[in-house]
Amino acid sequence: MSTQTFYVFIVDDDDAVRDGLGQVMEVAGFNYQAFESAEHFLQAYCPGKRGCLVLDLNMPDMTGDELQTELTRRDIHLPIIFLTGYGDIPTTVRVIKAGAVDFLTKPVSSKLLIERIRGVLEQEARRYEDSLLAEQALCRRLNGLTTRESEVMSLVVAGHANKEIARQLGISHRTVEVHRARVMEKTGATSLLELARLCETCRLPPEASSSESE
Repeated sequence: MSTQTFYVFIVDDDDAVRDGLGQVMEVAGFNYQAFESAEHFLQAYCPGKRGCLVLDLNMPDMTGDELQTELTRRDIHLPIIFLTGYGDIPTTVRVIKAGAVDFLTKPVSSKLLIERIRGVLEQEARRYEDSLLAEQALCRRLNGLTTRESEVMSLVVAGHANKEIARQLGISHRTVEVHRARVMEKTGATSLLELARLCETCRLPPEASSSESE
């Protein structure tokens, strides 16, 4: 199982609401961070941190739905539970269509809020585990390459032409083409861009270092 930590990010401009929600999170055993504005959240948030966002709708400066739009623009995918005292049907429909997972109206019972948050976090944990399994499967493809194929792949991904790869590795141009074709076949990559993304996912070095003979 993963040791990934999941957080509840609370964004609300009302001090009393933030304090109250924080107490609810502590009782439920959730890791949480609270922010007084959307701007403060954006400044503090580290991309890659997983969890969910409990977000007020009506805040000064940047509103909750404006923050939702900004997160989408930044390609940050945090499930959002809107929690507001001024909800209406058109707004609810708009933010749900934009990807929010829930829309709750204040005051909300602690039990209901905890249930909704726990459900979202459990779903996020499953998604994370699935992504890890998929990543491991991709990396196993790379581990199945021979040393020479790995060298050729690293140089290809680094942008070197076949002729330059042949010169660096001391092999023929034709041999480079054969290894390159085998790399694409074994990894299942359909393009150099996809191959580069695969290497990035598995955090391979950009250049090959071995000088094994063909």
